[in-house]
Amino acid sequence: MVKAVTRNISVSVETSFLEKDSDPDQQYFVWAYRITIENTGEETVQLLNRYWQITDAEGRGQEVRGAGVVGEQPVLAPGESYTYSSGTPLNTASGFMRGSYHMQNKAGEDFDIEVPAFSLDSPYHAPQLH
Repeated sequence: MVKAVTRNISVSVETSFLEKDSDPDQQYFVWAYRITIENTGEETVQLLNRYWQITDAEGRGQEVRGAGVVGEQPVLAPGESYTYSSGTPLNTASGFMRGSYHMQNKAGEDFDIEVPAFSLDSPYHAPQLH
């Protein structure tokens, strides 16, 4: 598990490789990730948008932006947490993700919190070039 804290909001990430959804012979690898966002501060906040940078083992990247997470824009009062699961496919046997969540407090102040970089690892290895 990896974790980052920004403005008293903790973001923890756990990943797992989904063997049953992957097809290594077709260079298709799938991971699930589970994220817990915990408000350890003293202000109520809402997650409005997400931003992801997803990079495969060959350095190819893609960016994903959108409203909320898994169709929700959770509100977290002090001491509350929110957990969700999602996933991503890659065309390589490994890669990594990092990102941020755009938040807003009750006073209307907007700010971003870090989603720590996390690796996407599988038991497969990229073919070696000779």
